Amino acid sequence: MRVIGMLGGMSWESSAEYYRLANELVRQRLGGVHSARILLDSVDFADIERMQVQGDWAKAGAVLAARARAIESAGAELLVLCTNTMHVVVDAVQNAVSIPVVHIADATAARVSAAGIARVGLLGTAFTMEQDFYRGRLAEHGLEVVVPDEADRRLVHHVIYEELVRGVVSDTSRSSYRRIIRRLVEAGAEGVILGCTEIELLVGARDSPVPVFPTTRIHVETAVDRALAT
Repeated sequence: MRVIGMLGGMSWESSAEYYRLANELVRQRLGGVHSARILLDSVDFADIERMQVQGDWAKAGAVLAARARAIESAGAELLVLCTNTMHVVVDAVQNAVSIPVVHIADATAARVSAAGIARVGLLGTAFTMEQDFYRGRLAEHGLEVVVPDEADRRLVHHVIYEELVRGVVSDTSRSSYRRIIRRLVEAGAEGVILGCTEIELLVGARDSPVPVFPTTRIHVETAVDRALAT
């Protein structure tokens, strides 16, 4: 079993899910009391969030690249960024290490395509929904991406940063997300990507009339597949 390096803390709420899921999956696949071999480096999200707001992606990339090097030096054999948004700097991270970085959008696109879906809705932070680093990566896999309108994007982003990353899970926000998902379906989405690792704390398959693709779980499953591959 290879050692999975996890670069987390963005936010720790979802990073805890990464750790839990990886261990559960390894136990399910290997049986007994097996658990995953994991090295977790958790950054202070307040620092990263400030860089996001300032648009200082170069500095954020340098910070995460340095932490990635530390994880590799500690013995990690593959790496996951426990976040969708910060894949905006995934090239800086990959260039800093010699171990493979498992890209969350690639893993998700493969799952969407395997489901026979070509037009997919995307929920995430404003950065993920509006910038090309994520939508463009999905498009490279042949997917057509639909995002909410501006008002709904603001609401989705607000719930992530003001509630979910702070551990707040609200029935009111769940209802709002359900409404936004329905609008995406009305716009032609055949499935919906939960493209922020915290969103899975709020909504899931039961909240959507079409298949949902939980990026945290998909990312972890892909990493565990690679860690267990012979």
